[in-house]
Amino acid sequence: MDARERLIVGLDVPTVGEAERLVSALGEDILFYKIGYQLVFAGGLEFARDLVRSGKKVFLDMKLLDIDNTVASGVENIVKMGVSMLTLHAYPKAMKAAVDAAKGSDLCLLGVTVLTSMDETDLIAAGYEYDPHTLVLRRAEQALAAGMGGIVCSAEEAAAVRKIVGADMAIVTPGIRPAGSDKGDQKRVMTPADALKAGSTHLVVGRPIVKAADPSNAARGILAEMKTVL
Repeated sequence: MDARERLIVGLDVPTVGEAERLVSALGEDILFYKIGYQLVFAGGLEFARDLVRSGKKVFLDMKLLDIDNTVASGVENIVKMGVSMLTLHAYPKAMKAAVDAAKGSDLCLLGVTVLTSMDETDLIAAGYEYDPHTLVLRRAEQALAAGMGGIVCSAEEAAAVRKIVGADMAIVTPGIRPAGSDKGDQKRVMTPADALKAGSTHLVVGRPIVKAADPSNAARGILAEMKTVL
C-alpha cells in the first residue's frame, strides 16, 4: 500500500454539507475517509454510500457492542454498504459474532482496544484492572483468536501489538499528531512517521487536517512525511 491507502481522514464535522466540501477540497490526494458518530447522526450513512459509489474507501467507526444476534444483524447490513472497515469494541463474543456475519465479504473488522483519549486513571475509574498497555495486548490476542481483520490502538502500542498479531492484521492508529500540533483531548499520540515505524498500517487523522486553515496543504504534508518512511 502507498501513503494514500494508509492515511484515513476523519470526517469529524457536524453536517454532510461540510463533509462534502472537505472531500471536494482534498480531491484526489485523499482516498480513505472515516465516518463516526457525529456525521452518522446527521445523514452520514447515506453519505458513506455516496463516497463508496464515487470510488473512495470508507472506515465506518461505529464501535459496535451488543448481544451477539444484534451485532451480527448490524454487520450483515453494513456489509451491503460496501464500506472497507468497521469498528466494534474488542469483546470476544461480539467479535466472534461479527466475524461470522462478515464471512465471505471484503469488510475488514477492527477491534477497538483502548481509546487513545484514555490513560490508566481513566481505566481505573471505569472499573478495569489493567493499565492501557496490558489491556491493549490482551484484546489484541482476543481479536486474533476471533479472526478479526485488525485492531485499533494507540501507535504507542503498535510495536508490541504487531508481535502478537503477526504480519497480516491491520493496525489502525488514531491519535496521530504531526510534530508541533495540538494534542487536543488525546493522551497517547505519535507523529505519522513514528507511527508507521512502530508498525501501524493505517493512520487516522482528524483535526490536524479538518481544522487546518488549508486542509489540502495539511493533508499533503502528512502524506509527504509518511512517504519518507514508506
